[in-house]
Amino acid sequence: MTIRVYYEDTDALGVVYHANYIKYIERARSESFFAINRTPHSEEFNFVVRTLNTRFIKSAKLADLLTVKTALRKVGGASIWLDQVILRDDEPIFRAEVELAFIKNGKPARFTPEAKELLSQTLFRCQ
Repeated sequence: MTIRVYYEDTDALGVVYHANYIKYIERARSESFFAINRTPHSEEFNFVVRTLNTRFIKSAKLADLLTVKTALRKVGGASIWLDQVILRDDEPIFRAEVELAFIKNGKPARFTPEAKELLSQTLFRCQ
């Protein structure tokens, strides 16, 4: 997914505010669902961030064109682990390890067949 850095993303010096990197990776995960005309949640189930480890490498600046890539690292019975990286000109500037927990009817649960099918069409195929 490609993201342009806008003025609203930056501080007074034109540097991206740290929390926005997390928004960028969240958007990329959501876009994988939107690409197949779905959303990352339904009335029955959704996915929530359980663990998030980040590493800020370099700053992005106003007008930068960034690419967010997502790779599936591991699948458990009720969680998935992703590696996400934000690149500028093919150079990593931010990395995140994300654990997403499966929630069904408001409670943690093991993946349902429907959720596994949705994941196989979206996050399991991330680039």
